[in-house]
Amino acid sequence: MRPSIFPSYYTPLDKAGWWALRVAGVAVLLFLLLPILVIVPLSFSASSFLAYPMPGFSLRWYEQLFTSAEWTRAAKNSFIVAPAATLIATVLGTMTAVGLARAQFPGKGLLMSILIAPMVVPIVVVGVACYLFFARIGLADSYLGLIAVHAALGAPFVVTTVLATLQGFNHNLVRASLSLGASPLATFFRVTLPVIAPGVISGALFAFATSFDEVVVTLFIAGPEQVTLPRQMFTGIRENINPTIAAVATLLTLFTTGLMLALEWLRGRRA
Repeated sequence: MRPSIFPSYYTPLDKAGWWALRVAGVAVLLFLLLPILVIVPLSFSASSFLAYPMPGFSLRWYEQLFTSAEWTRAAKNSFIVAPAATLIATVLGTMTAVGLARAQFPGKGLLMSILIAPMVVPIVVVGVACYLFFARIGLADSYLGLIAVHAALGAPFVVTTVLATLQGFNHNLVRASLSLGASPLATFFRVTLPVIAPGVISGALFAFATSFDEVVVTLFIAGPEQVTLPRQMFTGIRENINPTIAAVATLLTLFTTGLMLALEWLRGRRA
């Protein structure tokens, strides 16, 4: 006999509330996901328009996506900018988090607020400010400028996740390593980094997703040669809406879902 999921002291009203809460949660989840899910079948539509009902199924939009010079260039740029920005954000964010966790000084809270400002400042403000600043020093319309901005947007995610990981870090491990003659650098790579690795990787995944999906700052900073996938999608929506955009959206959805599943897997291993 299968045991009940409810304790014996639960009343029928408690059970009804339990089920009602879960049904409401599933309904809200479906409401949020439905706009994303409906785009997937449209990427296989035989029609030249994004509309239901579909006249038939076709893979020509995926073929057009992989054979188009514009989309290929945009994908190449995205996989250049996002990994480079993620690497910079991860290194700087991890170093910052370790330093903040070890040090106590006046103004630490203010410094932390400044570091996470890119997460809360409206992205349009960031885009305008970066354009005005980079235009004066010659970094506008360049890969270097775009990577620098994306790294600045992703670094706060690394700082916050690594700081959260360091909250439960046993600093006696560091002291023991140093007392046995290891250098501070060797201690960091052999003791500290393996322990905080889940937080570092989680922050890196968030930074990568932030860079890969960013479009507003890219519109301000990037030139014709630095067009990324989100910017190419934005341009395509403005000029000519066709199911190729649905194909790109489907692939990006699968890609970001894979990143989130990887993140949850890392959290599970950490737990």
